[in-house]
Amino acid sequence: MKTAILATLIAGAAAFAPAQTGVRTTSLNAVPEADAQYTDDIGVVAPLGVWDPSGVLARGPEEVARLRALEIKHGRIAMLGVVGYLTTYAGVRLPGLEDVPCGWAAVTSGDLPFEVAGQFFATTIMMEMFNRDNAGTGEFPGDFRNGYIDFGWDKQTDEWKQKKRTIELNNGRAAQMGLLGLMFHDALGNVADILP
Repeated sequence: MKTAILATLIAGAAAFAPAQTGVRTTSLNAVPEADAQYTDDIGVVAPLGVWDPSGVLARGPEEVARLRALEIKHGRIAMLGVVGYLTTYAGVRLPGLEDVPCGWAAVTSGDLPFEVAGQFFATTIMMEMFNRDNAGTGEFPGDFRNGYIDFGWDKQTDEWKQKKRTIELNNGRAAQMGLLGLMFHDALGNVADILP
């Protein structure tokens, strides 16, 4: 009995002992040599920092630049998709398309005129042709100004530009997840439960 009481006292005292404060390395905070060059890149924000569980950054800077351009492109498309989905869900329609439902029902119901689908694909092809760095003057992946549009970008500081690019990248990431969520709930049929 005395041994049990002694063990309980020791265990209770150990609970109040100071914890070790050594640095632990986990897969979330470890930055391999291949990832170290990207610690100051856009999109590297707290709390994750450089988070590359699949090892994409080890493929080299050219592949990373290509994937970053694709991420920006898909983010911009997703931002347009979320705005378009919410606009049509709110009941806003182009003249002549008042009877077309919103979401997946527009595609699956057969109410979408063939001309509208043709215009969509023609617009997509035109955007693919013109939304690229044709002049070779882009400062970064996704810079499609081509020497024509400025809006004061060149007059800003590098810190301001870095902040705005990070905001765009993170908004695109959020829009991709948001659009996926809207599509998923639309397919489940409960999108009215998540939108006001």
